[in-house]
Amino acid sequence: MAGKVDAASMHGELKAEILRGEHSPGTPFREVALAERFGVSRTPVREALGRLQQEGLLERGTRGLQVRSLDPEQLMQVYDLRILLEGQAAEEAAAARTEIDLVRLNGLLARDRALQSPDNGTRLRTNIEFHEALWAATRNPVLQDLLDRLATHQVHAPTSTLTTPGRWEQSLAEHAALLDHLRERDGAAAREAMRAHMGTARQLRLEMLSRALG
Repeated sequence: MAGKVDAASMHGELKAEILRGEHSPGTPFREVALAERFGVSRTPVREALGRLQQEGLLERGTRGLQVRSLDPEQLMQVYDLRILLEGQAAEEAAAARTEIDLVRLNGLLARDRALQSPDNGTRLRTNIEFHEALWAATRNPVLQDLLDRLATHQVHAPTSTLTTPGRWEQSLAEHAALLDHLRERDGAAAREAMRAHMGTARQLRLEMLSRALG
């Protein structure tokens, strides 16, 4: 990376890489290597890594800080909480959304429908962008922050549930239905549709974990 960067921009770039799945669980993040990569001293690197650890993206391992490993029980707990909070977000978004929110969500849905056989990383990224746009439509920064924190925990899963045969197309259809409820300002329908959407993801994740651990 050309030129020097500060701790904030370094944190942002490393976080984006982790969220895109570019670093598998257990990958070490070494200060010396990162300092060389970014052309900085170890002090801003240490600050950036500390923030990533606080956010739950890194953990202390035998070789120092590393990308957090998958904890199946915690992952399922995250799904349970997201079902509740995503449902709340959908209901609030139905009441608070603006026309610009609808345009943004419709644009993201159209983009995703146009993708041709997207890979795991692309599906993860585009899916969370749609959900983040819906969270923003709530005009509730506390709820947005909670959902953002919960979503970071799910990046430690090795494969997205959206890679399950047929799930990508089904998920986009569910996003379209959610968008219709938001357009109609039907908060109750939006809440139940989102809870069902996340419930399906939870069930698929449970099946994936069962195969991996069985």
